[in-house]
Amino acid sequence: MKKISALTLLLLLLSASATPVRAANPAGLVATKPLFRDPVYDGAADPVVVWNPHKNNWAMFYTNRRANVTGLSGVAWVHGTPIGIAESDDGGATWRAMGPAKIDLPPELGGAAPTLWAPDVRTSSDGIHHMFLTIVPGIFEDWQHPRTIVHLTSSDLRNWKYESAIKLASDRVIDACVGALPGGGWRMWYNNERDHKSIYYADSPDLKTWTDHGKVSGVGERPGEGPFVFRWKGHAWMLVDLWKGLGIYRSDDLVHWTAQASDLLGTPGTGTDDKVNGGHPGVVVSGDRAYLFYFTHPGRAGTIRPEDKDSIELRRSSIQVVELMEKDGTLTCDRNAPTYINLQAP
Repeated sequence: MKKISALTLLLLLLSASATPVRAANPAGLVATKPLFRDPVYDGAADPVVVWNPHKNNWAMFYTNRRANVTGLSGVAWVHGTPIGIAESDDGGATWRAMGPAKIDLPPELGGAAPTLWAPDVRTSSDGIHHMFLTIVPGIFEDWQHPRTIVHLTSSDLRNWKYESAIKLASDRVIDACVGALPGGGWRMWYNNERDHKSIYYADSPDLKTWTDHGKVSGVGERPGEGPFVFRWKGHAWMLVDLWKGLGIYRSDDLVHWTAQASDLLGTPGTGTDDKVNGGHPGVVVSGDRAYLFYFTHPGRAGTIRPEDKDSIELRRSSIQVVELMEKDGTLTCDRNAPTYINLQAP
Protein backbone atom coordinates (compact mmCIF):
# COMPACT_ATOMS: atom_id res chain seq x y z
CA MET A 1 0.00 0.00 0.00
CA LYS A 2 1.28 3.41 -0.95
CA LYS A 3 2.19 5.54 2.06
CA ILE A 4 0.58 8.96 2.48
CA SER A 5 2.86 11.70 3.68
CA ALA A 6 1.93 13.76 6.70
CA LEU A 7 1.58 16.87 4.50
CA THR A 8 -0.75 15.10 2.05
CA LEU A 9 -2.87 13.78 4.91
CA LEU A 10 -3.12 17.25 6.41
CA LEU A 11 -4.25 18.70 3.06
CA LEU A 12 -6.89 15.99 2.67
CA LEU A 13 -8.23 16.63 6.15
CA LEU A 14 -8.36 20.37 5.56
CA SER A 15 -10.16 19.82 2.27
CA ALA A 16 -12.73 17.54 3.88
CA SER A 17 -13.34 19.90 6.77
CA ALA A 18 -13.76 22.83 4.37
CA THR A 19 -16.60 21.21 2.42
CA PRO A 20 -19.38 21.88 4.99
CA VAL A 21 -18.22 25.47 5.35
CA ARG A 22 -18.61 26.11 1.61
CA ALA A 23 -22.01 24.40 1.62
CA ALA A 24 -23.16 26.57 4.52
CA ASN A 25 -22.53 29.76 2.49
CA PRO A 26 -25.31 29.82 -0.13
CA ALA A 27 -24.64 31.20 -3.60
CA GLY A 28 -25.42 34.87 -4.01
CA LEU A 29 -24.39 38.33 -2.96
CA VAL A 30 -24.91 39.65 0.54
CA ALA A 31 -27.97 41.91 0.54
CA THR A 32 -27.43 45.46 1.72
CA LYS A 33 -28.92 46.44 5.10
CA PRO A 34 -31.17 48.23 4.86
CA LEU A 35 -32.02 46.81 1.47
CA PHE A 36 -33.64 50.02 0.21
CA ARG A 37 -34.61 53.54 1.27
CA ASP A 38 -36.64 55.77 -1.03
CA PRO A 39 -34.60 58.87 -2.01
CA VAL A 40 -37.66 61.14 -2.44
CA TYR A 41 -39.92 60.66 0.61
CA ASP A 42 -37.89 58.14 2.67
CA GLY A 43 -41.10 56.22 3.32
CA ALA A 44 -40.79 52.93 1.43
CA ALA A 45 -43.21 50.31 2.81
CA ASP A 46 -45.39 47.35 1.78
CA PRO A 47 -42.93 45.77 -0.72
CA VAL A 48 -43.85 43.29 -3.44
CA VAL A 49 -41.05 41.97 -5.70
CA VAL A 50 -41.67 40.58 -9.20
CA TRP A 51 -39.66 39.59 -12.27
CA ASN A 52 -39.63 42.20 -15.04
CA PRO A 53 -39.44 40.31 -18.38
CA HIS A 54 -39.19 43.57 -20.33
CA LYS A 55 -35.89 44.54 -18.72
CA ASN A 56 -34.67 41.14 -17.53
CA ASN A 57 -34.34 42.28 -13.94
CA TRP A 58 -36.32 42.41 -10.71
CA ALA A 59 -38.83 45.13 -9.85
CA MET A 60 -39.99 46.15 -6.39
CA PHE A 61 -43.30 48.01 -6.02
CA TYR A 62 -43.90 49.80 -2.73
CA THR A 63 -46.09 52.33 -0.96
CA ASN A 64 -44.11 55.56 -0.75
CA ARG A 65 -45.22 57.29 2.44
CA ARG A 66 -44.41 60.99 2.59
CA ALA A 67 -42.25 60.58 5.68
CA ASN A 68 -40.00 63.62 5.22
CA VAL A 69 -42.66 66.13 4.12
CA THR A 70 -43.05 68.76 6.82
CA GLY A 71 -46.22 70.60 7.78
CA LEU A 72 -48.53 67.59 7.48
CA SER A 73 -50.81 67.01 10.46
CA GLY A 74 -52.34 63.79 11.72
CA VAL A 75 -51.74 60.91 9.32
CA ALA A 76 -51.79 63.01 6.16
CA TRP A 77 -48.21 61.86 5.56
CA VAL A 78 -49.52 58.31 5.01
CA HIS A 79 -52.05 59.67 2.49
CA GLY A 80 -51.46 61.18 -0.95
CA THR A 81 -48.85 58.46 -1.42
CA PRO A 82 -47.58 57.28 -4.82
CA ILE A 83 -46.48 53.75 -5.64
CA GLY A 84 -42.71 53.68 -6.06
CA ILE A 85 -40.69 51.31 -8.22
CA ALA A 86 -37.14 50.12 -7.56
CA GLU A 87 -35.04 47.78 -9.71
CA SER A 88 -32.28 45.23 -9.11
CA ASP A 89 -29.85 43.85 -11.70
CA ASP A 90 -27.87 41.65 -9.31
CA GLY A 91 -30.46 39.18 -8.09
CA GLY A 92 -31.92 41.35 -5.34
CA ALA A 93 -28.80 42.36 -3.38
CA THR A 94 -28.93 46.06 -4.29
CA TRP A 95 -31.73 48.30 -5.56
CA ARG A 96 -32.10 51.66 -7.27
CA ALA A 97 -35.17 53.90 -7.33
CA MET A 98 -36.94 54.32 -10.68
CA GLY A 99 -39.62 56.82 -9.68
CA PRO A 100 -43.38 56.32 -9.31
CA ALA A 101 -45.59 53.96 -11.27
CA LYS A 102 -47.85 55.79 -13.71
CA ILE A 103 -51.36 54.91 -12.57
CA ASP A 104 -54.49 56.12 -14.37
CA LEU A 105 -57.53 56.40 -12.10
CA PRO A 106 -61.03 57.88 -12.62
CA PRO A 107 -61.77 61.21 -10.84
CA GLU A 108 -64.12 59.65 -8.27
CA LEU A 109 -61.20 57.71 -6.81
CA GLY A 110 -59.40 60.74 -5.46
CA GLY A 111 -59.01 63.17 -8.33
CA ALA A 112 -55.59 64.79 -8.50
CA ALA A 113 -54.52 63.55 -5.05
CA PRO A 114 -55.54 59.93 -4.47
CA THR A 115 -53.94 57.80 -1.79
CA LEU A 116 -52.35 54.60 -3.12
CA TRP A 117 -51.50 51.78 -0.74
CA ALA A 118 -50.10 48.24 -0.72
CA PRO A 119 -49.75 47.09 -4.35
CA ASP A 120 -49.83 43.42 -5.30
CA VAL A 121 -48.58 42.58 -8.80
CA ARG A 122 -49.14 39.34 -10.70
CA THR A 123 -48.57 38.30 -14.32
CA SER A 124 -51.16 36.10 -16.04
CA SER A 125 -50.34 33.41 -18.62
CA ASP A 126 -51.05 35.82 -21.50
CA GLY A 127 -48.24 38.13 -20.34
CA ILE A 128 -50.50 40.85 -19.00
CA HIS A 129 -49.49 42.33 -15.64
CA HIS A 130 -52.20 42.88 -13.04
CA MET A 131 -52.01 45.19 -10.04
CA PHE A 132 -54.43 45.04 -7.13
CA LEU A 133 -54.19 48.31 -5.26
CA THR A 134 -55.85 49.94 -2.25
CA ILE A 135 -57.30 53.38 -3.00
CA VAL A 136 -58.35 56.02 -0.46
CA PRO A 137 -60.18 58.86 -2.28
CA GLY A 138 -58.04 61.79 -1.18
CA ILE A 139 -55.69 63.00 1.55
CA PHE A 140 -56.98 62.82 5.12
CA GLU A 141 -55.65 63.45 8.63
CA ASP A 142 -57.29 60.39 10.20
CA TRP A 143 -58.11 56.79 9.31
CA GLN A 144 -61.92 57.15 9.11
CA HIS A 145 -62.45 57.08 5.35
CA PRO A 146 -63.44 54.51 2.71
CA ARG A 147 -60.87 52.21 1.13
CA THR A 148 -61.39 50.31 -2.12
CA ILE A 149 -59.32 47.62 -3.86
CA VAL A 150 -59.03 48.25 -7.59
CA HIS A 151 -57.76 46.20 -10.52
CA LEU A 152 -55.21 47.70 -12.94
CA THR A 153 -53.43 46.21 -15.95
CA SER A 154 -50.14 46.94 -17.69
CA SER A 155 -48.10 45.67 -20.63
CA ASP A 156 -44.79 47.08 -19.35
CA LEU A 157 -44.97 47.19 -15.50
CA ARG A 158 -44.65 50.97 -15.65
CA ASN A 159 -47.90 52.36 -17.08
CA TRP A 160 -51.10 51.10 -15.45
CA LYS A 161 -54.65 51.25 -16.79
CA TYR A 162 -57.69 51.23 -14.50
CA GLU A 163 -59.98 48.25 -15.04
CA SER A 164 -62.45 48.19 -12.16
CA ALA A 165 -63.17 48.67 -8.47
CA ILE A 166 -63.74 45.26 -6.88
CA LYS A 167 -66.85 44.79 -4.76
CA LEU A 168 -65.85 42.98 -1.58
CA ALA A 169 -67.21 42.54 1.94
CA SER A 170 -67.27 46.21 2.99
CA ASP A 171 -66.37 49.78 2.10
CA ARG A 172 -63.13 49.57 4.07
CA VAL A 173 -60.92 46.89 2.51
CA ILE A 174 -57.13 47.01 2.10
CA ASP A 175 -53.99 44.98 1.31
CA ALA A 176 -54.91 42.58 -1.49
CA CYS A 177 -52.80 39.49 -2.17
CA VAL A 178 -53.80 37.51 -5.28
CA GLY A 179 -52.67 34.03 -6.26
CA ALA A 180 -53.53 31.40 -8.87
CA LEU A 181 -55.54 28.39 -7.66
CA PRO A 182 -54.31 24.87 -8.50
CA GLY A 183 -57.57 23.97 -10.26
CA GLY A 184 -57.79 27.21 -12.22
CA GLY A 185 -58.99 30.68 -11.33
CA TRP A 186 -57.67 33.08 -8.75
CA ARG A 187 -58.04 33.85 -5.05
CA MET A 188 -57.66 37.19 -3.29
CA TRP A 189 -56.88 37.53 0.39
CA TYR A 190 -57.42 40.95 1.97
CA ASN A 191 -58.07 42.83 5.21
CA ASN A 192 -61.67 43.77 6.06
CA GLU A 193 -61.30 46.68 8.45
CA ARG A 194 -65.03 46.69 9.27
CA ASP A 195 -64.73 43.25 10.85
CA HIS A 196 -62.06 43.88 13.49
CA LYS A 197 -59.24 43.90 10.91
CA SER A 198 -59.97 40.29 9.90
CA ILE A 199 -58.50 38.53 6.87
CA TYR A 200 -61.13 37.69 4.22
CA TYR A 201 -60.96 36.03 0.80
CA ALA A 202 -62.69 36.13 -2.59
CA ASP A 203 -62.43 34.03 -5.76
CA SER A 204 -62.45 34.88 -9.47
CA PRO A 205 -62.35 32.78 -12.65
CA ASP A 206 -60.82 35.61 -14.71
CA LEU A 207 -59.50 38.41 -12.44
CA LYS A 208 -62.58 40.45 -13.43
CA THR A 209 -65.57 39.05 -11.56
CA TRP A 210 -65.19 38.20 -7.89
CA THR A 211 -67.22 36.23 -5.34
CA ASP A 212 -66.55 37.00 -1.69
CA HIS A 213 -66.38 34.08 0.75
CA GLY A 214 -65.93 35.94 4.02
CA LYS A 215 -63.46 35.31 6.82
CA VAL A 216 -60.47 32.98 6.32
CA SER A 217 -60.78 29.94 8.58
CA GLY A 218 -57.99 29.80 11.14
CA VAL A 219 -56.64 33.25 10.25
CA GLY A 220 -59.47 35.76 10.44
CA GLU A 221 -59.95 35.25 14.17
CA ARG A 222 -56.74 37.19 14.93
CA PRO A 223 -56.61 40.85 13.80
CA GLY A 224 -53.92 41.69 11.28
CA GLU A 225 -53.26 43.13 7.85
CA GLY A 226 -51.03 42.76 4.79
CA PRO A 227 -51.65 39.02 4.15
CA PHE A 228 -49.20 37.36 1.75
CA VAL A 229 -49.69 33.81 0.47
CA PHE A 230 -47.07 31.64 -1.25
CA ARG A 231 -46.32 27.98 -1.95
CA TRP A 232 -43.08 26.45 -0.72
CA LYS A 233 -41.78 23.16 0.64
CA GLY A 234 -45.00 21.29 -0.14
CA HIS A 235 -47.39 23.67 1.65
CA ALA A 236 -49.21 26.93 1.22
CA TRP A 237 -48.11 29.60 3.70
CA MET A 238 -49.72 32.86 4.73
CA LEU A 239 -47.86 35.65 6.54
CA VAL A 240 -49.89 38.39 8.23
CA ASP A 241 -48.68 41.65 9.76
CA LEU A 242 -49.72 41.64 13.44
CA TRP A 243 -48.04 45.01 14.17
CA LYS A 244 -45.69 43.16 16.53
CA GLY A 245 -44.16 40.80 13.97
CA LEU A 246 -45.62 38.43 11.38
CA GLY A 247 -48.10 35.67 12.09
CA ILE A 248 -47.49 32.42 10.17
CA TYR A 249 -50.23 30.09 8.91
CA ARG A 250 -49.98 26.84 6.94
CA SER A 251 -52.54 25.11 4.72
CA ASP A 252 -52.78 22.15 2.36
CA ASP A 253 -56.08 23.19 0.73
CA LEU A 254 -55.97 27.03 0.76
CA VAL A 255 -59.19 26.99 2.82
CA HIS A 256 -58.31 25.75 6.29
CA TRP A 257 -55.27 27.32 7.93
CA THR A 258 -53.30 26.44 11.05
CA ALA A 259 -51.36 29.06 12.98
CA GLN A 260 -47.71 28.46 13.82
CA ALA A 261 -46.99 28.87 17.52
CA SER A 262 -44.07 31.24 16.90
CA ASP A 263 -44.14 34.44 14.83
CA LEU A 264 -41.49 36.02 12.59
CA LEU A 265 -39.67 39.36 13.02
CA GLY A 266 -41.22 40.14 16.39
CA THR A 267 -37.87 40.30 18.15
CA PRO A 268 -35.85 43.37 17.05
CA GLY A 269 -32.71 42.71 15.05
CA THR A 270 -29.26 44.20 15.41
CA GLY A 271 -28.56 45.43 11.87
CA THR A 272 -28.85 48.94 10.45
CA ASP A 273 -32.50 50.11 10.41
CA ASP A 274 -33.57 46.66 11.66
CA LYS A 275 -33.80 47.14 15.43
CA VAL A 276 -37.64 47.04 15.50
CA ASN A 277 -40.29 44.54 14.48
CA GLY A 278 -40.81 43.87 10.78
CA GLY A 279 -44.09 44.54 8.97
CA HIS A 280 -46.15 43.96 5.80
CA PRO A 281 -44.43 40.99 4.13
CA GLY A 282 -43.77 40.01 0.53
CA VAL A 283 -42.09 36.72 -0.42
CA VAL A 284 -40.20 35.57 -3.51
CA VAL A 285 -39.64 31.83 -3.98
CA SER A 286 -36.57 31.26 -6.17
CA GLY A 287 -35.72 27.63 -6.81
CA ASP A 288 -35.76 25.87 -3.45
CA ARG A 289 -35.09 29.07 -1.52
CA ALA A 290 -37.51 31.73 -0.29
CA TYR A 291 -36.84 35.36 0.61
CA LEU A 292 -38.96 37.51 2.88
CA PHE A 293 -39.13 41.23 2.11
CA TYR A 294 -40.52 43.49 4.83
CA PHE A 295 -40.33 47.06 6.10
CA THR A 296 -39.33 48.67 9.37
CA HIS A 297 -39.77 52.00 11.14
CA PRO A 298 -36.16 52.33 12.39
CA GLY A 299 -36.78 55.42 14.50
CA ARG A 300 -39.31 53.63 16.66
CA ALA A 301 -36.74 51.55 18.50
CA GLY A 302 -36.53 52.14 22.23
CA THR A 303 -38.49 54.70 24.19
CA ILE A 304 -40.40 57.27 22.13
CA ARG A 305 -40.80 60.73 23.63
CA PRO A 306 -44.22 62.40 23.14
CA GLU A 307 -42.57 65.47 21.58
CA ASP A 308 -41.03 63.28 18.87
CA LYS A 309 -44.22 61.56 17.72
CA ASP A 310 -44.44 63.59 14.49
CA SER A 311 -40.72 63.60 13.72
CA ILE A 312 -39.27 62.47 10.40
CA GLU A 313 -37.14 59.92 12.23
CA LEU A 314 -40.25 58.18 13.61
CA ARG A 315 -42.05 58.31 10.25
CA ARG A 316 -39.33 57.13 7.89
CA SER A 317 -39.24 53.47 6.84
CA SER A 318 -36.80 51.05 5.22
CA ILE A 319 -37.14 47.83 3.22
CA GLN A 320 -35.26 44.75 4.44
CA VAL A 321 -34.85 41.17 3.24
CA VAL A 322 -34.09 37.88 5.00
CA GLU A 323 -33.97 34.28 3.80
CA LEU A 324 -36.67 31.97 5.15
CA MET A 325 -35.86 28.53 6.55
CA GLU A 326 -38.26 25.59 6.91
CA LYS A 327 -37.87 22.54 9.12
CA ASP A 328 -40.56 20.01 10.03
CA GLY A 329 -43.32 22.34 8.88
CA THR A 330 -42.07 25.40 10.80
CA LEU A 331 -40.80 28.66 9.28
CA THR A 332 -37.93 30.63 10.83
CA CYS A 333 -35.43 33.26 9.77
CA ASP A 334 -32.28 34.87 11.15
CA ARG A 335 -32.47 38.59 10.45
CA ASN A 336 -29.07 39.16 12.07
CA ALA A 337 -27.15 36.83 9.76
CA PRO A 338 -25.95 38.02 6.34
CA THR A 339 -28.61 37.31 3.69
CA TYR A 340 -27.08 35.77 0.59
CA ILE A 341 -29.53 36.45 -2.21
CA ASN A 342 -29.55 35.38 -5.83
CA LEU A 343 -33.06 35.69 -7.29
CA GLN A 344 -33.29 33.70 -10.51
CA ALA A 345 -35.44 34.55 -13.53
CA PRO A 346 -38.58 32.40 -13.43
